[in-house]
Amino acid sequence: MRRFIFCRRFSALMLGLALILGLAGNLTSFAQSRRQPPTSNQKKNKRPAEGTTTTQEGQQPEEQLPPDLVNKPGEAETISVSTAVVNVDAVVYGKKSKQIIVNLKKENFAIFEDGVKKEITNFATPEAPITVAMVLEYSKLTDRLAGSWDEPGRYEVIRPMALFLSQFVKPPDDYVSVIAFDIRPTTLTDFTNDSRRMSQVINLLLNNRPAFTETNLFDALKFTLLGGKGDAVVLDKSESSTAEYDGMAKLQGRRRAIILVASGLDTFSKINYDQARKITQNAGVPIYIIGTANMFFKKNEDQLSTLDGPFGSITPGRMSFLQAQNTLRTFAKETGGMYFPVTFQGELSGVLQTINAVLRSQYSLGFNPGNPRDGKQHKIVVKVDVDGDGQYDDKEYEVQNRPFYNAPKG
Repeated sequence: MRRFIFCRRFSALMLGLALILGLAGNLTSFAQSRRQPPTSNQKKNKRPAEGTTTTQEGQQPEEQLPPDLVNKPGEAETISVSTAVVNVDAVVYGKKSKQIIVNLKKENFAIFEDGVKKEITNFATPEAPITVAMVLEYSKLTDRLAGSWDEPGRYEVIRPMALFLSQFVKPPDDYVSVIAFDIRPTTLTDFTNDSRRMSQVINLLLNNRPAFTETNLFDALKFTLLGGKGDAVVLDKSESSTAEYDGMAKLQGRRRAIILVASGLDTFSKINYDQARKITQNAGVPIYIIGTANMFFKKNEDQLSTLDGPFGSITPGRMSFLQAQNTLRTFAKETGGMYFPVTFQGELSGVLQTINAVLRSQYSLGFNPGNPRDGKQHKIVVKVDVDGDGQYDDKEYEVQNRPFYNAPKG
């Protein structure tokens, strides 16, 4: 009987491995040309060294941007947070049916700042391509909390990434960047639409092990949103050990989002929770979060101590887990994103489909706040008039958007 149970669990492990490896193989089967996403004239993220992509017909030159997308304002443009425009990504859906509403126009929306109606100066429909940064908690703590005797815990992080890259990224228009973090964030690949490079990221994480136990989530979010100097892009195999990374907040001309796969635990980031919260609030980039380690917490909640143990303790306390869940929920709500505490592997498909549907249905709105240099927090309310009769449909429809922004001071 024991031998039978072992064989069955071993078969399940092999099936899981085959699934992830199969996704990696499928990604390599349709190589796409890589094209620089439209950005501002600011310093761009470092691109891979190769300038061409091989297809079945031979070498093809790197595809150039069409003239209408080169630093030219258009309906699909997103304004940088460094300008005098506040960006708001909004998704409209029915309160009862939860069905997402599409095909709306600028005239169907209204934005209010602290109760005062503002003119919508920028508008983009959901047809615009997306640029996504996938941020993954890849540490020894992940292996310890989410793992079992037949599967390492890092698979809980790799699996949603592999599924999203293989099923929902649509080259050549969509772009994705992958950042893994433990004691510090490391860029595995910069923004790319090359399916072969995405496959390399999956294989890289599958064939390696985390190096540190720390999970410095707040530092990773700051790096992803604001950029800075970090480890060189791993897949570039650069001679330099460091490289400059331009954050998501500086990226223009694209619909942006972060997909965070993490437990929410933070060991000792250089910035604290309040600082990370302000950064996510101000960046104007929605964060969609897949929470991990939920199975471990549900199974062991009654046995965990209330607080973390002294130095050397290998397991966070019950309060740390509850605080981590609240942290993820707050980041999602205050950026206009969503939070999914995933417990079972079978939930992933539906969660990723929901994230993809919401990403593809975001309306990008922008308004000029005037000259708000008061350093205060300002409330944002988006209302929608779906049928165009001049009355806001607050009872029938709901708008998901960031609830406020923090004005600079001075």
